[in-house]
Amino acid sequence: MRIDTQTSAEKTHLAELIAPMSVAMLTTVDAEGALQSRPMAPLALDGQGALWFFTDLRSVKVDQLQRANLCFVDMVNASYVSMAGHGELSTDRAHIEALWTSLARPWFPDGPESTNLALLKFVPDTAEYWDAPHTRMVRMLATAASVIAGAPIALGEHATLHDLSATPSITSS
Repeated sequence: MRIDTQTSAEKTHLAELIAPMSVAMLTTVDAEGALQSRPMAPLALDGQGALWFFTDLRSVKVDQLQRANLCFVDMVNASYVSMAGHGELSTDRAHIEALWTSLARPWFPDGPESTNLALLKFVPDTAEYWDAPHTRMVRMLATAASVIAGAPIALGEHATLHDLSATPSITSS
C-alpha cells in the first residue's frame, strides 16, 4: 500500500499501524439494516487520511457507502485498527492508472480500462486502535500478570481518534 505523508502525529501512527496489513474488512449496512462485510485490499492512504481501494461498479456495496467501517487485523504483532466513516466512488481514469496493480487483473481482466472498475475512497471520521508492540511471549506474560492482578498490566496501547476529517482529537485508555 502506498502511504502519503500524514497531517498529524495521530494519523501518522495510524498509518504505521496499518502499513503491514494487506487486507481490511469493509462493513456496510444493506437496505434492510443488516451488516455486510467483505475483504478489501487497500491501495493507498492519501495525505488526508482517506484509504483507496478498487471496486466493481456492479457490486452491491456501491449503494451502501453512506456509513461504513474498516477493520484491520495484524495477529502476529497484536495490532488492531477499526475505522468508521463513509465511502465515495471515483472513476477518474488517471487516478485508477496511478494505483493500478497487476494483482487486480483477476477481477478486472481489461486492466485499468475495465469498464466497471472504479475507486472506492474510504473517508474515516473516527478510528480506534489497540497495539501491543511486544513479542508474543511478553504479551502472554502480561496477560498472565493481568489475570493475577485482576487489572490490565502492560497490555499495550489503546486510543480512539475523533474528527479525522479535520485535526484529530485523541482519547486513550
